Amino acid sequence: MTDYTVEFVSTGETITVSDKETILSRCLEEGIAQEYSCRVGMCLACSAEIIEGEVTQPAARGLSEREAEAYALTCMARPLSDLKIDRGKYPPSIEADSNQSVPADD
Repeated sequence: MTDYTVEFVSTGETITVSDKETILSRCLEEGIAQEYSCRVGMCLACSAEIIEGEVTQPAARGLSEREAEAYALTCMARPLSDLKIDRGKYPPSIEADSNQSVPADD
């Protein structure tokens, strides 16, 4: 088992996470406020942009392969190195979907 440092760049909080546990599980244990919902890699509520470092997240079904290189779903992501991540950042495809207007009912 190897431990890595995970730094949340927007808040300056830092935790130690082993390569056998998820970032979210450690956040919950440490009392760090991390958004989440489904905890199975689908809803993207726990999304974070990877600023520096690498994770493994084979069950992160809510991200495309390309998105998974730049974003972590903290409920699934386990560190492979020390990390710097920015919580609450979503892949551009999700941001684009949320900015589209919904047609009004006539």
